[in-house]
This record gives sequence, structure tokens and C-alpha cells, in this order.
Amino acid sequence: MSTKLRLAGVIRESIVDGPGIRLVVFSQGCPHHCPECQNPETHDPNGGYDTTVENILAAVRENPILQGVTLSGGDPFVQAPPLAVLAAEVRKLGLNVITYTGYTIEQLLAGLDTHPGWRELLEQTDTLVDGPFLVEQKSLSLRFRGSRNQRVIDPAASLQAGKAIEKDF
Repeated sequence: MSTKLRLAGVIRESIVDGPGIRLVVFSQGCPHHCPECQNPETHDPNGGYDTTVENILAAVRENPILQGVTLSGGDPFVQAPPLAVLAAEVRKLGLNVITYTGYTIEQLLAGLDTHPGWRELLEQTDTLVDGPFLVEQKSLSLRFRGSRNQRVIDPAASLQAGKAIEKDF
């Protein structure tokens, strides 16, 4: 397997990007360009650097205290096919996957037939945080979210129901 990814960076241990100790993958490329985004350097799809799913998995395997992997960005759905492969491999290791996206679950569900990898990434995601960051709804009191419009979604249940099914962390 030699699945390529374009990344802005990786944090090997984080406690602010989901519950527990997590490895965080910041994908490169984002079409949303949210004003006051915390990661504007991730917007340009040509920025960042190339790596492989195998390199990320090696970092995951090196750390026995990880509880999961968080896919952030940029927007992971810009690189859904390789990130779906990564998420599937992470889950085989017994870890959970959280994916952050500026798309809403409704947009993702509507685009399943026209965007390769979207379904697979949703299927391999345990928890989805959806919606763009909206500075006018910014809140520092939200757990693992930046603005009140962002929801915590159960992707498997949402795929099955064909609509947003919210959950808690």
C-alpha cells in the first residue's frame, strides 16, 4: 500500500482535538475559507507536504497510549479517498476516528454519488464534527468545537437514516 496524502502537519499527542490522547492529522486543502479560521495555512491545496498513509500509520503504531486519531485540516473530505484508507487502518488497530469538516452532514449525504471517497470516509469515521467555523457563533465553552453551529454527528446512523443524527462525545 502506498497511498499518498498532502498534509499541513501532524500532532503526535493532543488532548484538545477530541477525547483522550490523539494523533491529529491536518490535511492540506480547504474550499471553505472560513473567516478567522484557526488553520488558514491549510487552505491552499498546493501547500504543505506529501506523505503516505503508511507513514502516518507508523506514527500511530509507535504510540501505545493513543486512544484515537483526529482528521482535521483543511478539510479531510478534500482528500477523502486516502483518508478513508487511513481511517480504516486506524480502526483495525482498535482506535477511534474523529473527522472535522466544514461541510454539513446534509451536504456530505447529498454528495455521496458525486464525490469519490465521501461515503467511505463517513463509514470509517466514529464521530463527525460538521459545519464551517462561524466567527459570529464562536464559543470557547464548546467541547472540541469552535462555533455553536458545529454539530457532533454519528456518521453511521446518519448514513443509515439519510439525515443528521447527532450524538455526544
